[in-house]
Amino acid sequence: FLAWTSGQPTSVSRPFSCYDSSKYWAYADYKYIARIFEDKTEIFKDIMWSDFGFPGRNGKESTLWIGSAEANTPCHLDSYGCNLVLQIQGRKRWHLFPPSNTTFLYPTRIPYEESSIFSKVNVVNPDLRHYPQFRKAQAHVVTLNPGQVLFVPRHWWHYVESVDPITVSINSWIELDADHKARVEEAITRTLVCAIKSAENPSRLDAWLNPTEVEATSHEINLQYLNGAISAYLEYQMVTVSEDRDCSTHGTEKEASSCKRRKIQANTKPEDYKSGTQEAGFTVVKAKKLEKIPFGVHLIPVLPQSQEASSVGAGAVESDSRDLLSENEGGHFGKSRCTGKQSVMSNDCETLADQTDSDSTANSSQMGISTNDLLDCLVNPQVISLVASLLLERERV
Repeated sequence: FLAWTSGQPTSVSRPFSCYDSSKYWAYADYKYIARIFEDKTEIFKDIMWSDFGFPGRNGKESTLWIGSAEANTPCHLDSYGCNLVLQIQGRKRWHLFPPSNTTFLYPTRIPYEESSIFSKVNVVNPDLRHYPQFRKAQAHVVTLNPGQVLFVPRHWWHYVESVDPITVSINSWIELDADHKARVEEAITRTLVCAIKSAENPSRLDAWLNPTEVEATSHEINLQYLNGAISAYLEYQMVTVSEDRDCSTHGTEKEASSCKRRKIQANTKPEDYKSGTQEAGFTVVKAKKLEKIPFGVHLIPVLPQSQEASSVGAGAVESDSRDLLSENEGGHFGKSRCTGKQSVMSNDCETLADQTDSDSTANSSQMGISTNDLLDCLVNPQVISLVASLLLERERV
């Protein structure tokens, strides 16, 4: 990878040898630190998590990201938790949008990825004819430099791009109490998306799974996942109510299981979800209950991008490098916006927006409503939230 990014010749047996570095970018994402350094656990003590207000955490709960220039992740929001990102080498530019902008960003679950809700809009080069509401979106743009830490609040949309030839960063998702219901919503979404897309004509080459999703799980497994998520939510609620009623337990810490973007295995048993597991493809970690996000007074807010300096989405206007932290509430496929470089894995896929548009176009000649159109309505975050509430109410009776 290092030889490839610097333009040096690579051995014909190496995986990068087939790709011209002037035309492609590469991204290694979701690389779990616990797996990379399982024989060097002492390094997990190098970061003082107590400085961030989380004395019980360590590096085992973090992930490593390495990319070349122009590598990027499509604009999306994470269903679970909030996010801390440490930039180690090179710079990354972050385009952030508050949860109130969700409607303006045209959310979709195609391509499907556990806990990621994508935007149909290419936020750095938007098609305002197809997505006119994006004009109302309010971008917060900041360039993250080595040694700086970015706090991404819950459900904030973000598009991330590598600025320098090599970028290295580490992130950690911080679990929140609201994640218990979010996992029920994700289980409902997975069940609907897999059921409907799997029922399509198998001859249609529709890449509806994001590259980070290993496989489409069966309906049986998805229902097990859903039941496990509901059981965990109700158990958590009972414990919370019990502790609230018992003043002798006031202020005690309790644990909540969490997973971030890891996929369930076909042979996973329902009871695994209740106890918390760490399996290949589906990672569950433990964290202490958070009443609030305990960051200190040194936060520097990332202010909205100036409308006078640049129209929203038309170009990147960088905030001062000091504007690092927000005080308000990946390897992904695609061509980059500047030079048309493609991901080294993307010869069969276009950008997220291109995938969505081409799918709709291909079907429009045959019928007015495509499967993806139906799914965009069925798994709209507002609809899923209502369905989750109805299911949980049914289980409480």
